[in-house]
Amino acid sequence: MKLSEYFEKTTGKGVMSTADSSGHLTAAIYARPHFVDEETAAFIMADRLTHKNLEGNPHAVYLFIESGEKYAGKRLYLTKTKEEKNSPLLDTLRRRVTCPVDEEYKDRFLVYFKVDKVLPLIGDKEKK
Repeated sequence: MKLSEYFEKTTGKGVMSTADSSGHLTAAIYARPHFVDEETAAFIMADRLTHKNLEGNPHAVYLFIESGEKYAGKRLYLTKTKEEKNSPLLDTLRRRVTCPVDEEYKDRFLVYFKVDKVLPLIGDKEKK
């Protein structure tokens, strides 16, 4: 199954992890990625720590845990390629109307990533 199909059909929870240029880490809950093509994923971000870390270090890991009782999901290893600030495309991509932090942050970024590697949630066998 293609990554775009997998993330469109599969429900679950996602966590984005980033590090700044000094190696200080953060992790935050993120919605499922939007796919431009099978090697390019996009995420909607507020101007918070995850977004700030990407300014100095373009690498991130997105961990997705499928809903249910089994340990299934994917780990996406990503490299930021570009971003758009307050892009009109943001509103067309949003899967839900509002997020709890929407009122706090007026600027939104559509951040694009190259998918460097895909691994299952558990184990180390590489899949692409």
